[in-house]
Amino acid sequence: MSTAHVKTVSPAEAKRPLFLGIDVGGTNIKLGVVDDLGRTLTLTKVPTHEEEGPEAALQRCRTATDAMMRAMDLGRSDLSAIGLATPGTMDIPSGMLVEPHNLPHWYHFPIRDRVGQIWGLPTSYANDANAAAYGEFWVGGGQQYHSIIMLTLGTGVGGGIIIGDLSIDGENSCGSECGHIIIDCNPTARMCGCGKRGHLEAYCSATGLLAHTGALLEKGPKTTLLDRISEADPLTPKMIAEEAERGDKFSLDLIDELAMYLGFGVVSLIHTIDPAVVLLGGAMNFGGSDHPLGRRFLERVRSIVRDHAFPIPAQRTTIDFALLEGEAGYIGAAGIARLAWHQKKK
Repeated sequence: MSTAHVKTVSPAEAKRPLFLGIDVGGTNIKLGVVDDLGRTLTLTKVPTHEEEGPEAALQRCRTATDAMMRAMDLGRSDLSAIGLATPGTMDIPSGMLVEPHNLPHWYHFPIRDRVGQIWGLPTSYANDANAAAYGEFWVGGGQQYHSIIMLTLGTGVGGGIIIGDLSIDGENSCGSECGHIIIDCNPTARMCGCGKRGHLEAYCSATGLLAHTGALLEKGPKTTLLDRISEADPLTPKMIAEEAERGDKFSLDLIDELAMYLGFGVVSLIHTIDPAVVLLGGAMNFGGSDHPLGRRFLERVRSIVRDHAFPIPAQRTTIDFALLEGEAGYIGAAGIARLAWHQKKK
């Protein structure tokens, strides 16, 4: 796996102690060994094979961990703690996966304690979006700030809020669910994947974008998208972005509209949290800061915030793309484990 967006070091250069970060996803599980400064020594991924259940997946992860450590001439004893990140729903204090939507065969599984037993190491547990936010806070785009909100734009919209070293997990492990703030209270509002209407995720996720676009295309608008879509080549956010880049007004309007709704969501979050920075992560960033369409998208979000937020936070809150991309989750999980380890040593 590429580590182009993270700092990597050799075992000889690493600052001890070392931590293992585990970021569980519906398709793959990322594992990375991280030093005390947040630098990656090595990382790998294993297929989740969700239908086989969590026990089989964790055993594959343990095997992959041992192989990673051997390749560096290190052993399990060189790891001090583990940080584990999973998608919700979850009960963080008890370490329990409850009913995560994309892991239906993992319901009601005591995942934190099983990880601790399989590796024989103290294990910290976090929501995957909050872990990604902590990674950005620790060594990514938020490291110069005291407080951050991170939104991950992908299949859904994940959220993470970090204030100081505190991840806002909430009383019921549902804190920082920023993708489910309401931005449209009309009875005809778009349906979110969670089954409720009007949530930010219904307007600003890849799933929401494709559903909305598909409904509009049925009305026969003028767009080059209609020339590209086929059974062999179905509609994707990348296709929409490519046609927008080529000047298709319909596609560009879709992206501008998504940015508008995202901006409204960011305004509500700014008025609730008043963070120093809002970071946008996830795969659906339209090329990010390296691409004209990504820069246009970001500026559209910023302009909505300037127009609708209180003047002082509108001027002072930084809104930018996240830096760590797909590595933020395991780095943040390792960082949360590091924080717990150092607190116990005090």
